[in-house]
Amino acid sequence: MEWLNSIFLEHSVIQAVVIFSLISALGLALGKISICGVSLGVTFVFFVGILAGHFGLTVDLAMLNYAESFGLIIFVYALGLQVGPGFFGSLRKGGMTLNLLALAVILLGTVMTLFFHVVTGVSLPDMVGILSGAVTNTPALGAAQQTLKQMHIDGADPALGCAVAYPLGVIGVILALILLRKLFPVRTRQKRSAEGKSKQTYIAGYQICNPGIFGKTVREVAHLAAHKFVISRMWRNGKVSIPESGTVLKEGDRLLVITTGTEADVLKMLFGEQEKVDWNKEDIDWNAIDSQLISQRIVITRSEINGKKLGSLRLRNHYGINITRIYRAGVDLLATPELVLQLGDKLTVVGEAAAISNVEKVLGNRVISLKEPNLIAVFIGIVLGVGLGAIPFSVPGVNFPVKLGIAGGPIIVGILMGAFGPRLHMITYTTRSANLMLRGLGLSLYLACLGIDAGAHFFETVFRPEGLLWVALGFAITCVPVLLVAFVALKLMKIDFGSLSGMLCGSMANPMALNYVNATVEGDNPAVSYATVYPLSMFIRVIFAQLILMLFL
Repeated sequence: MEWLNSIFLEHSVIQAVVIFSLISALGLALGKISICGVSLGVTFVFFVGILAGHFGLTVDLAMLNYAESFGLIIFVYALGLQVGPGFFGSLRKGGMTLNLLALAVILLGTVMTLFFHVVTGVSLPDMVGILSGAVTNTPALGAAQQTLKQMHIDGADPALGCAVAYPLGVIGVILALILLRKLFPVRTRQKRSAEGKSKQTYIAGYQICNPGIFGKTVREVAHLAAHKFVISRMWRNGKVSIPESGTVLKEGDRLLVITTGTEADVLKMLFGEQEKVDWNKEDIDWNAIDSQLISQRIVITRSEINGKKLGSLRLRNHYGINITRIYRAGVDLLATPELVLQLGDKLTVVGEAAAISNVEKVLGNRVISLKEPNLIAVFIGIVLGVGLGAIPFSVPGVNFPVKLGIAGGPIIVGILMGAFGPRLHMITYTTRSANLMLRGLGLSLYLACLGIDAGAHFFETVFRPEGLLWVALGFAITCVPVLLVAFVALKLMKIDFGSLSGMLCGSMANPMALNYVNATVEGDNPAVSYATVYPLSMFIRVIFAQLILMLFL
């Protein structure tokens, strides 16, 4: 039995790997249990870790710190890679509003922390720890601990307050989101539907009846309309063709147009009449529409195409084909000339069979090559992210520099790599399954370590009178700012529920709540909003944790 004892109890690399794996496996299994339609998913790993720590299970401290930090780094970097392509676009489309709302959540929580310190008499270091746990922000906790050391204040450790408030900090955001969905059911459904219509591609048939465009070329009509659309096919005198930019439109021409849901009615006024045929059914056999043209999806697998604009390839001019849609990360994008192509994009190509075969050679279409993960970009990105997180920033009035840390730095680099990597011809592509694997592995490892660390003194603190008070204060700091800001955003500002929920999770640095949102809300809006506010929110919370102690202690 000595070998069994050494595997589970004696500190070693093997023991650490076994403990982390068992806690993660058990937590993930329990996380699949659904109660009233709600399951905690990977969050349950944290609670299993707390139980393990409570019953005296320990891991070598150096191994624990390494695994916790590395898990967090992997998770936030993979998240940055996922949302990077849409991050800066989201800043232009309401990102400033989301960051201001996140700042409101942070300020409300900070004011409540100072108020509770004055009213209840809980020490300020403990209140900062409770705040860090309530908003599930361990980098802020680390910043507070470092500040206390630099101020030479011994005997004050905010870590226990963080551990006590952390569980309800995780659950509190999820409960608040569930309550919001109950309070605004029609609002959340309608906004999600309207947003999906405005962003997703829409296929419509038109017959040219507007005298204002008779005799004009496709290029001239596009300039007149100022709306983005792609003409996939044109029927004239019973013959089908792919119109070029110089094709002259005539009365009675029938057009098959790809646009967005909100643009379809506008284009009806431009062309004259919209056909009643529903071209958006999933079971349409596009190759059976006519005998001359076929439609095929081609995947970009050649690295030379990565980062180039669609228009620069001049595929229509060279091969007489038309690219109507581009499928990326679960979304159909309109094939505009200025769209920057990425490895893994799926292009819907319309044309003759021989021409499509030639285009296939240009773009690659070797799907098997995409299944090999590009780990070079992952490891380089992690190094750059950790390096950025270690850079000290001087803040006026603060005696020592502030750092983004291992949570802020990697997610910023991940966003930059995902957004600008293709433009610099860097291969940052990872399949969706590979990205989910990285995120799940990192988050599970991080939560297992965090739970073991917090579990040793968790229950004895919670069940003391001051412990119950700490739990109540933490839960209030978690829920009140979230509900107040969400009410304003949904009721007055008409922000869609997906973007709002991602913003709330990002402002509270709560990836577990984000996991719940991703499982219940369609689309990537929550993840994009999370990454939109997370870097700034993380930086502000780290600074505030230090400023509270320096200014009020």
